[in-house]
Amino acid sequence: MSQALLVDTRAGVATVTLNRPEVRNAFDDALIAALAATFKALDDDNAVRAVVLAGNGSAFCAGADLNWMKRMAGYGYEQNLHDAMGLAVMLQTIDRMRKPTIARVHGAAFAGGTGLVAACDIALGTPEAKFCLSEAKLGLSPATISPYVVRAMGERAARRYFLTAEVFDAQEALRIGMLTALVPAAELDAAIESLLKHLLAGGTEALAKIKDLIRAVASGPVEDAMVADTAKRIAEIRVSPEGREGIASFLEKRKPSWAKGEQ
Repeated sequence: MSQALLVDTRAGVATVTLNRPEVRNAFDDALIAALAATFKALDDDNAVRAVVLAGNGSAFCAGADLNWMKRMAGYGYEQNLHDAMGLAVMLQTIDRMRKPTIARVHGAAFAGGTGLVAACDIALGTPEAKFCLSEAKLGLSPATISPYVVRAMGERAARRYFLTAEVFDAQEALRIGMLTALVPAAELDAAIESLLKHLLAGGTEALAKIKDLIRAVASGPVEDAMVADTAKRIAEIRVSPEGREGIASFLEKRKPSWAKGEQ
């Protein structure tokens, strides 16, 4: 595992930490590939039930590494397409994880760093966190991060911040939906631990199916096909081993098998 990326797994929770504090955790093609491989491996690891994404040093992630940008400046279209697909696939890998993901945001989360935050299910940030979708000022477009950022903050806010490339603070990020909650720095880890207790109390398969359900219903019209699909989904999970265990544990007033180790 690259030292630019640290992974610590304890009690079902994997913490993935960007570890390039000297460049404010800016990423290059190597770190992007490491992130994609790491999140894929964690999704395949049955011992991991939730993932926290964090950054060492003064920033969460400052976006693209300057040396990487210098290399990209000399690329042709095909090289740029290959390079961009690496970032797009990495973000999709995080977004499509079966396990819940939490972004631990402090300091700057700029450009692609904002994309990382948006790709996670839940984002907790400190009052000092700052965001910027800076691509327009470089003559570029936030294309690869756009599906996740627009989903998180909504089209109206995206129109403003994609076009102006303004820096916005944590309070504004909370208001528009980029952050789930705002927490004092001294309380950030405790708040994440509290969330993790709730996440670990859920059934593993149920959480995965809920994430898939949200993707299915979030943008479609509530029509007959969607109604039928939601009925099918709940019927399937009720007769699954995990569903039967969950109902039985409730009726028997005991913890379900997946939560017996929780306090």
